[in-house]
Amino acid sequence: MRTDQPQNQLTLRDRAILKDVILTHILSAEPVSSRAVAKHGTHGLSAASIRNVMADLEEFGLLSQPHTSAGRVPTPKAYHLYIQSMMDQPTVPSDDRRYIDANLPSQGVGVEDLMTSTSQLLSQLSHQVGIVLTPALAETVLKRVEFVRLTQGKVLCVVVSKSGFVDNKVILTPEPVPRDELARISNFVTENFAGLTLKEAQEKLVLLMAEERAKVDLALSRTIHLARQGLDLPKDQEILMEGATEVLQQPELSDIERVRRLFDTFADKARMVFMLSQCMRGPGVRVTIGEDSDLTSELGFSLVTRTYQLGEKPLGTVGIFGPSRMQYQRVIPLVDYLGERLSQALAATLPSGS
Repeated sequence: MRTDQPQNQLTLRDRAILKDVILTHILSAEPVSSRAVAKHGTHGLSAASIRNVMADLEEFGLLSQPHTSAGRVPTPKAYHLYIQSMMDQPTVPSDDRRYIDANLPSQGVGVEDLMTSTSQLLSQLSHQVGIVLTPALAETVLKRVEFVRLTQGKVLCVVVSKSGFVDNKVILTPEPVPRDELARISNFVTENFAGLTLKEAQEKLVLLMAEERAKVDLALSRTIHLARQGLDLPKDQEILMEGATEVLQQPELSDIERVRRLFDTFADKARMVFMLSQCMRGPGVRVTIGEDSDLTSELGFSLVTRTYQLGEKPLGTVGIFGPSRMQYQRVIPLVDYLGERLSQALAATLPSGS
């Protein structure tokens, strides 16, 4: 295979035929033959001449031939070249903009609802898997901590971050804690730990516990005990995913083995979190195709992502995950627009920032 940079070697005719093959494959999900390209009648060439061009494109690593008697399909390198220099200027259709704006309100909704709505919209409008990577709780700044009595021996700890994320945990207590004491503990923890990250708060609790005062002050000891349990929350980023049934309709998922690998990928949350967190580096839309990463190579999938933020602070990632034969001209601006709209909605919901 030739190793030349294809964009420096391709003629205008080569690029036109490559683009035709890519667009035809995106629509048909089938290998594209030279005869199929010739039937389009846009290149003024015979099937034999087009076959020679397609053979050259294969030498450049831009097309591959799944079977000796079949046509050819684009490679990840071809898709990258198409996105970088051959794709028409991508825009979000006005109907889609109106639909997104109507279904991603910036007032009167919680942050978790915004995240869920974003993943649903990504899936609905792309017919692929919509993904939202939430912020890491360990790095979010605490705003308020409340302890609420549930039943005898059970207390609910509600943790609210400045970024608007809410988490909670049920704590078992050896004896009932009066409501007025829980209110005092809530005030103490909020006053002393607001403005700290969850990680910093836990470190401060360890230092407080070591002080002599905590060893003789029963009320302080109980406060520290409840706070340590309540703030012992999962610290990793979480993934919201919508649209598994959508992507199962794609021809690429027609065999059981590939479906199994897809659900194994979904089940490996740690791996997906790592991949998506890597996509937070740098601005703009990132497109990961096939062998660009382990996550996409096993399935022949692509991942299109964009970071969303609150002010200047990156919080997480929105993205679309699906077969590499996706409509990039539609998907790329969709991810970009929803990432921007989520950032705007968070700013409107949480005007004070984080």
